[in-house]
Amino acid sequence: MHEHKPMQYSELVVDYRRRDQFVGFHDRLERFACIVTHRRAGKTVACIHDLQRAAMLSRQIRPRLAYLSPFLKQSKAVAWDYLRSAMAPLRAIGASVHESELRVDYINGGQVRLYGADNPDALRGIYLDGIVLDEYADMDPRVWSEIIRPALADRAGWAVFIGTPKGRNAFFELWRRAQSEANWFSLMLKASDTALIPASELALAKRDLSEEQYAQEFECSFEAAVVGAYFGKLMARAEAERRIAAVPCDPAAPVWTSWDLGVRDATAIWFAQVIGREIRIIDYYEASGVDLGHYVRELNARPYVYAGHVVPHDAQARELGTGKSRLEVLASLGLKNLQVAPMHRLEDGINAVRVFLPKCWFDAAKCARGIDALKLYRAEVDERRADPSGIPLLKPQPVHDWTSHAADSFRYLALTLDRQAMQTGFYRRIDYASEGVV
Repeated sequence: MHEHKPMQYSELVVDYRRRDQFVGFHDRLERFACIVTHRRAGKTVACIHDLQRAAMLSRQIRPRLAYLSPFLKQSKAVAWDYLRSAMAPLRAIGASVHESELRVDYINGGQVRLYGADNPDALRGIYLDGIVLDEYADMDPRVWSEIIRPALADRAGWAVFIGTPKGRNAFFELWRRAQSEANWFSLMLKASDTALIPASELALAKRDLSEEQYAQEFECSFEAAVVGAYFGKLMARAEAERRIAAVPCDPAAPVWTSWDLGVRDATAIWFAQVIGREIRIIDYYEASGVDLGHYVRELNARPYVYAGHVVPHDAQARELGTGKSRLEVLASLGLKNLQVAPMHRLEDGINAVRVFLPKCWFDAAKCARGIDALKLYRAEVDERRADPSGIPLLKPQPVHDWTSHAADSFRYLALTLDRQAMQTGFYRRIDYASEGVV
């Protein structure tokens, strides 16, 4: 039997008994933490109580603590009931729940609130004394670097990253960092080590899940392919063959760019050279909330000679406000040889990428974000349907998240630069009418 010790906030004992596996986490002194655990290990409950304790005991004025998941609805489904249950004993001394804001207020002015990384604007401009980032592998890494980390700065706030592995992505890099850097606490809990799930149940799970699913979900394997990933195995093969490395730009070869043009979402641009039978992916750029002129300036600032630029088919649509298409605007800004990617079904485009990827060499440093996106771009899991063995089925559409922009842009590149695509006329030149071009 495990000895569970009750959590104590100063003189107040709450209804939470710490699992032995999380005692070190609760007693840590490090500012940052990375916790990798199997499913149902109890990490969410442990982190909710850690947030509540910090809100109650902080010596800061009006302490602010947060729990962040990839989606707000996910935070609500996973953590809200646990938070309400955790604060229930504190109602007697003035704690209150604000259901519409997914927030709990404590008598000392402290707050714990749930957020979703799908609405990062809700986090801008706030300060934080501490935060838990749940399933960080599914988040856009820029939410941490551009929004959360600055929000912790002025009050020296702490952060805890928790989740289950999903390949070698930003969460994997964070785990490796936590192993070696000072001021980091790290904890990995594999189902085979913790005894938190009965052996009989693990045996059933091992029978019902694929080998990769079991390794990822219960044995904390960063090596297992991401469930539903379209290009995961091909990207793993590229790593094994050392095609993700330092890839220099050949000054004698022109550079193609391929764009996924976002309006409210991000715009993603790949930079590629065709060298014999190789496709060298030498650079990647992504931004949001800026005009098309910004991207043209980014291209001009790079030391590349451009062969042409591939844009999505909908770039030809004219906007009501200006009467111009984005294709025309890009031409007016000085881009030459604009190519429209062919219209295609999504599944055909994904297959084109699968044929294209074995020819590609990626610059590991300049393309890091795009590479992570290709590894994680995946089909949506249908939690309501399963095959006869109990394994959840995949929906026919991909998850729309931060990985989509890089994946869409790469799909256009594959359809346009692939030799078979060139033979079918995808390298057609676009002739513009003189009207509407300035």
